[in-house]
Amino acid sequence: MTDSSLTAHVAPIDAGAHVVAAGFLGPTPALAMADGATLIGEPGATRRGLPHPGAAMLVAACDGARLVTGADDGRIVSTDAAGAVTEIADESGRWIDALALREDGAVAWSAARTVRARDAKGEVKSWAAPSSVRGLSFMPKGYRLAVAHYGGASLWFPNAAASPERLEWKGSHLDVTVSPDGRFCVTSMQENALHGWRIVDKANMRMTGYPAKTRSLSWSYDGNWLATSGAEACIVWPFKDKDGPMGKAPRECGVRPARVSACAFHPAALIVAIGYEDGWIMLVRLTDASEIPVRSTPVEARAGAITALVWDRAGKRLVFGAADGAAGVLTLPAA
Repeated sequence: MTDSSLTAHVAPIDAGAHVVAAGFLGPTPALAMADGATLIGEPGATRRGLPHPGAAMLVAACDGARLVTGADDGRIVSTDAAGAVTEIADESGRWIDALALREDGAVAWSAARTVRARDAKGEVKSWAAPSSVRGLSFMPKGYRLAVAHYGGASLWFPNAAASPERLEWKGSHLDVTVSPDGRFCVTSMQENALHGWRIVDKANMRMTGYPAKTRSLSWSYDGNWLATSGAEACIVWPFKDKDGPMGKAPRECGVRPARVSACAFHPAALIVAIGYEDGWIMLVRLTDASEIPVRSTPVEARAGAITALVWDRAGKRLVFGAADGAAGVLTLPAA
């Protein structure tokens, strides 16, 4: 983080459509687009696939080995780095609302109230949630899912006969995430707020004051911080102590006259990548609040909002995508 700008180190990609999600398949950048297509490969040498012909892609997730996509055709499809496509499931035209992956090969998805989890051996278990499910996240310990729905979240063991554990809070809960140490569960809400629970005793945690909905959540590698979108800064909440953010003010990183639409913590350093609704991207280091631009767009360009922002596992490259079909890869220069 010594350069005054990293814009010269970004290789652009023309994705051609709204980018739903991004990731790396091994070292290879991968994009999932709203028009049902995927784009895999280095800038200038990408290969376009069509796992959902004629359908609108709704959700996608990447685990480093596969890009899994769900669309309004009801299909869940896996694409690997070579572009090979494998159908995982077909919900007969029901919209796929959420996806979650585990590195052992397990995948979970939801369609309306139905949640299904397919383990690494291919066995599928199902559960009917209390209401439509908008968010899924595998928990860090054990084969267990956090499920966001109206009235709170549920923690479900697919292989257990017992009913899922309920974390209750009134309102509509959207995205869900669990801290890397498994102590906290946090959801974004239909109202402009986050809600959290300390899982051991279900203590509630309210995180409010956002001017817009929070739809991007990212934990720091040590689990001590949670970066969030939804304001004209990346709001970063402290989770190191047993009470999480309660009674503590969050950090505000990368303050600009545009709302943050995406954020992604570096996998090994307290550096957060921040994407904005006007297409800007910057890196901010928490230790000293230093800022380095990655992508800047002139006001008259009316660039699309950053919709996907993901580091590779080594923390040396950052892939991004935007609502207007722009995308690119940042490669950090050698120190």
